[in-house]
Amino acid sequence: MKKTFYPKAEDISVRWVLVDAKGKNLGRLATEISGIILGKHKPEYTPGVNVGDYVVVVNAEQITVTGKKMDDKYYYRESKYQGGLKKINLRNQLEKRPEYVIEHAVRGMLPHNRFGRKLRKKLKVYAGPEHPHQAQKPVPVEKLFT
Repeated sequence: MKKTFYPKAEDISVRWVLVDAKGKNLGRLATEISGIILGKHKPEYTPGVNVGDYVVVVNAEQITVTGKKMDDKYYYRESKYQGGLKKINLRNQLEKRPEYVIEHAVRGMLPHNRFGRKLRKKLKVYAGPEHPHQAQKPVPVEKLFT
């Protein structure tokens, strides 16, 4: 009889991955990041088990999008008061809070439950090229798949 493999805590190795968002397409970047956070690049990947890596994204302000999304894509927030619906387009959001754009895109690609909320804490996004995670020695994403 075959046994089903289920990763245990000692089988899981967690790394830190550095992703440079400069000149990358938003959707393709978010797909790549969510796969790394979920651990789909690892042979011990199991749905519902936290086997993924931490991801540090730098240069979030320099992402690209295709078509007219800079002006036609909106981000909404609600204050729960009458007339409290606020909207801001992608161009203005990148000027104001570029980290939110990538966090929002990746959040939509993770599970929408307790497990997804736990995974969201593995994403660290920074607008510029500097980040405070040098002590974790993040590996560039290009070296991850070679």
